[in-house]
Amino acid sequence: MEYKFDFLVIGTGIAGLTFALKVADYGQVAIVTKKEAMETSTNYAQGGIASVFDQYDSFDLHIRDTIEAGDGLCKPDVVEMVVKAGPERIRELMAWGVEFSKETTDQLHLDLGLEGGHSRKRIVHAGDFTGHEVEQVLVDRARNHEHITIFENHIAVDLITYSTRMKRGVVTAAHEDFCCGAYVLDTMTNEVHTFHAKITVLATGGAGKVYLYTSNPDIATGDGIAMAYRAGALVANLEFVQFHPTCLYHPEAKNFLISEAVRGEGGILIDSKGRAFMEDYDPRKDLACRDCVARAIDSELKKSGDECVFLDIRSRDPEFVRKRFPNIYQKCLSFGIDMTKEPIPVVPAAHYMCGGVVVDLDGKTAVQRLYALGETASTGLHGANRLASNSLLEALVYAHRAAHRAAEELKTMNAELCPNLPAWDPMGTTDSDEAIVVSHNWDEIRRFMWNYVGIVRSNKRLLRAQNRIEMIQKEIQHYYWDFKITSDLIELRNIAMVAELIIQGAILRKESRGLHYNIQYPQKDDKFWLKDTILRRPFVG
Repeated sequence: MEYKFDFLVIGTGIAGLTFALKVADYGQVAIVTKKEAMETSTNYAQGGIASVFDQYDSFDLHIRDTIEAGDGLCKPDVVEMVVKAGPERIRELMAWGVEFSKETTDQLHLDLGLEGGHSRKRIVHAGDFTGHEVEQVLVDRARNHEHITIFENHIAVDLITYSTRMKRGVVTAAHEDFCCGAYVLDTMTNEVHTFHAKITVLATGGAGKVYLYTSNPDIATGDGIAMAYRAGALVANLEFVQFHPTCLYHPEAKNFLISEAVRGEGGILIDSKGRAFMEDYDPRKDLACRDCVARAIDSELKKSGDECVFLDIRSRDPEFVRKRFPNIYQKCLSFGIDMTKEPIPVVPAAHYMCGGVVVDLDGKTAVQRLYALGETASTGLHGANRLASNSLLEALVYAHRAAHRAAEELKTMNAELCPNLPAWDPMGTTDSDEAIVVSHNWDEIRRFMWNYVGIVRSNKRLLRAQNRIEMIQKEIQHYYWDFKITSDLIELRNIAMVAELIIQGAILRKESRGLHYNIQYPQKDDKFWLKDTILRRPFVG
């Protein structure tokens, strides 16, 4: 089946939905999401959105904190632009119906939280389920907009570029090509549809499922990064994977994050003997940036042989804890942990991709008519390490700018879409009865990425990972050509692609900076490595 739209948005997180709502007055919008619309990383975000509202705060302080966290690789013009645009974007969310927490003594003022790396209270939040509140409002508005159509349970296979040979994802695009839409698999019918679009937006979120332990939902398989790279876009800084220090450690808990805001409200990390250890690693102690805290926990676990450390907030009044963190409190309680009476067992987990598809100040990629937003993109805001709660802020600001740019771009286009786009060609493939091949490769990638390309790396570990991913890539390509595609195969192909790019970036960067720590190169090298790690797919003629 063929669909024709003015805008195709792939992903239903805060970035994709905000963009869609803003361009829907200028044309017809299709939103593709591989599960239900609410199943996004945004929906699980607990902490909040960093922005300047307090009288003792300033744009300059927020800019300084962001640049310090980014360890030399933030783009100052991007940081200034995003920080200064923050309050307006948050007020817009409030006008749309998002209800952020207010100070109990003054319901006119936002209740601002504090998180690691921030020098002032500036985290705008809705209790400890900020993402859910924002996501629900945006999904509801999108569903009720007459110019927006949401395609749930549809997973994008590959982008379509004008000179692409349309044979099962064999992308032979020259780098000056433009994007015409995407091939999309309907997971309910197993049919591949052709989505024509004048402008395509990748807002598929991150790639946490590349790693064995992650705070991300199952949908975070790096689809947008992989598709953009195959289509000829630039990707950058994929070696900078942020590991959140405090994911709940429990055999029955899956991907549940203990918000950084818990430490912001007085939580202290302790070992199994009750010793607070962060003062040994950073003068900011438990409010150090995430890269420092994650490495500290990793070091403590390696020294002790323990399986987890603990986050202790028993110093705060129990009623305050229950009111400030209702979601976390109830979740922990469901596993028999009362955080008001006992410390929470925690471990680091892959959390956020600071690199991604290279974009300009308006979210445009190197491929014409293709934009990338949110965690899929590399804007230059985060540098080598993201400051807590800057991600939702970035998504809002860039979605706003991209929408204005895309609406103007649409006005200059010819009436017709890309001519002669052929339907998906299955090329005589057959159904596969070897699902074990997919699951085995998926599991192996995630395990060696955790063991070899995790919080602490070495040249030997990286070379082992490179050898393994090259072998697995060959198996995946053979499998991809021989059998009909499934959502599992699409995701496996994408996580393998992103894993390979992470490994390449980590091997290239011969220093330690931000989230990338190599024991062979333990120091920063500003002389040679104060720059982005740029990767681009070789052109196939």
